[in-house]
Amino acid sequence: MLKSMLLRLAVVGIVTLFVPAVLYAAGKHEGLNCTGCHGIHTAQGDIIFAVAPNKKVKNPRTNKPYTGITSLCLGCHETIENGGMGIIPVSPSNSHPFGVKPDPKVANVPKAFLRDGQLECVGCHDPHPSNPNYKYLRVDTKGGADMQKFCAVCHSSKGDVDITKVEVFSSMDERKASRKSKLVEKPAAKTKKRK
Repeated sequence: MLKSMLLRLAVVGIVTLFVPAVLYAAGKHEGLNCTGCHGIHTAQGDIIFAVAPNKKVKNPRTNKPYTGITSLCLGCHETIENGGMGIIPVSPSNSHPFGVKPDPKVANVPKAFLRDGQLECVGCHDPHPSNPNYKYLRVDTKGGADMQKFCAVCHSSKGDVDITKVEVFSSMDERKASRKSKLVEKPAAKTKKRK
């Protein structure tokens, strides 16, 4: 009886220790390295996708499959039935619109948030691990507590926040990087002559 109870406690303890680590690694982009999304020599899409672009799910507004970066995002963040991997699925019909050209009557979207004139996933989110913001949003929302500030960037007449200057996070333009690589070349090691 005591042995069985100790064994159960040990199993519960092990599960308690390892499950959060596994979920964290599997659920966050920090658990990936570059090749988790980008396939350098084994690309499966136009933008060196490591994941096959989702060609199954269709934009409800156009009835055509998504393209570009959004199809990469939906390669993971869509249900398995809809061509994704089922990782935190995003339903196009139950979320903020993406893959659309914004209607100026609904939103005044700054150019920094558009890709080729459309609002795509990366308009609001910068998925690279260097982004310290909540849910990889491109504007700091104080961990989600100040979402009104983020929404007011495009929907200024609907919120009670006066947005005059907003810092937008972007890892997409290397010319603006604060960290520069300092390369040091080493001479090749001398090799012995073969006889």
